[in-house]
Amino acid sequence: MSSLIRVTIDDSAIPPASAEVIQDRKVAIYDLIEENSFDLPGRDGQPVPPGPYGLQLAIRDGRLVFDISTEDGGKVGEFHLSLGPFRQVVKDYFQICASYYDAVKTMPPAQIEAIDMARRGIHNEGARTLQERLEGKAVVDIDTSRRLFTLICALIPQG
Repeated sequence: MSSLIRVTIDDSAIPPASAEVIQDRKVAIYDLIEENSFDLPGRDGQPVPPGPYGLQLAIRDGRLVFDISTEDGGKVGEFHLSLGPFRQVVKDYFQICASYYDAVKTMPPAQIEAIDMARRGIHNEGARTLQERLEGKAVVDIDTSRRLFTLICALIPQG
């Protein structure tokens, strides 16, 4: 199984990110580079350059774009995913995160833990959706999918 050695975000087509979102992106990218599993299947009998790979994520024309390159920066391929299947889970994730941040300020630990369990459950749902959407395009394990989902959330404007 190959991996990602470089992950960048092209946010030129979306509103400027807040300081919190920028920090979330940095942490997610760091975690992703530290540990991931990312491989590209051959298509139409054509071999794929072996990894490791670089990945640039972007939103273009309302679609999530995965731009894949070789270790030395040569383009391997690009694929686009509809954001539609992610919209509800991302909305739910933002809402539960807001509840979690509010709970941390005032609620007892047991209630905070319950909200955090719900947050993790929604995050896992988003990761599974991503794995399904990547089928035939890229092979990722659940932990890599979770980290990529975090970056997708940081790319989708809230509101």
